[in-house]
Amino acid sequence: MHELSLCLRVVKRVEAALAGEACTRVLAVRLEVGALAAVDAAALRFAFAAASHGTCCEGARLDIVEPPGTACCEDCGAAVRIARLGEACGVCGGYRLRITGGTELRLQALEVE
Repeated sequence: MHELSLCLRVVKRVEAALAGEACTRVLAVRLEVGALAAVDAAALRFAFAAASHGTCCEGARLDIVEPPGTACCEDCGAAVRIARLGEACGVCGGYRLRITGGTELRLQALEVE
């Protein structure tokens, strides 16, 4: 489960961001996880609870923003939404798609006390 290693890195990044700050605990962590990022949101939530145990993130709410997968068709030039890699263009049926969004995995915001 690579979600656990991702969450361990998120917790380390949060701890680094808050080093020297006057906050007592993290209330919420907001992650942007694109639809094409190959990350399971349910597994990520479970892993976050385990990875945050004993840290400043323990008990924090994990908010996940899931931007859709988007691509530009190299054949017809259309901008299309895709649910997974390897899909055909919804306009012309071509498979030469250049991914333009949905692969993100980033820490977006923290809510602290």
